[in-house]
Amino acid sequence: CTVCCCTTVNKVVMVIFMVLLVVAILFGNVVTLAVILGTQHFHTPQGYLKASLAIADLAVGIFVVPLSIYAEVFLMVTDSAPQWTTFNSQLVSFHPCNVIGPIFAGCTFVSITTIFMLTIERSIAVLRPLHKDSVITRKRTTILIVLSWIGSFFLAVSPMIFNGDIALEYNPCSRMCNYALGTITEFPSQAWNILLLFPTFDFTLLGGTVVINIISLSSIRQHSKRRKHLAESECQNSSKPTFSDIKAAKTIGALTVAFTASFTPIAVFVVGNVLGNKWCNFSFFAFWILASNSCWNVIIYSVRDQKFRLCAQK
Repeated sequence: CTVCCCTTVNKVVMVIFMVLLVVAILFGNVVTLAVILGTQHFHTPQGYLKASLAIADLAVGIFVVPLSIYAEVFLMVTDSAPQWTTFNSQLVSFHPCNVIGPIFAGCTFVSITTIFMLTIERSIAVLRPLHKDSVITRKRTTILIVLSWIGSFFLAVSPMIFNGDIALEYNPCSRMCNYALGTITEFPSQAWNILLLFPTFDFTLLGGTVVINIISLSSIRQHSKRRKHLAESECQNSSKPTFSDIKAAKTIGALTVAFTASFTPIAVFVVGNVLGNKWCNFSFFAFWILASNSCWNVIIYSVRDQKFRLCAQK
């Protein structure tokens, strides 16, 4: 009995939450893509990266959450879980989690790498504004986006490729497709190391993102102080970051904070799970907090970026 599913009321509330989450993810990210693709102002390297982030979030709303809704509604209606939820992917010929699990993990990695690239892009715009246009081009950004998708999904499927003991299953605690043991009962050291690769990769990128954001925001703060003491003509020197660059850097900082806060519970759970802790109730909140992050980006853009907000309203 988990905290979400002890009573019929709790089950209904959980399904309503999942349905509303799907609506929010689809609506928010479709609006984001419509604004970015339909407005010439956003046809920039930063716009391409935000579009990649929106597509990754959209995939969570199209593939990941609906499978959980189907499984939970099926359980409520028939009073028995779908048969595939009682087996892991090594025990049946086809398992939905073989597709959905890597999609969720891969999209999470894409989000992290994209936020990291957004941070790099903004730091160059703030710290080296004269070099921005020559270093950050749309062609280079497109190549990096493609590489980030390929690398992220390769990392997502690597546990099953490099270790036959790891499978995917529909977890009754998290109500999602998770990585799990196959036919063995104890974690071998190799499987332990492979699963810990996920939080190591994620926190390495997130840590680097936080550090770069701190450097960029510190530079913005110093620039703001200098601007108060300089003449108007000197303030508008081309070697200084523009107001839009400063606003965009602060927006990316807000994205970083939101994603770090939503991902940290998952990393804690993975480490604890590998060490043998079940943490059933905690896993439910950890995974769904991360899934909920997929609908936050459009809110952050709307609050922080006036041009995006006006285009979204249109």
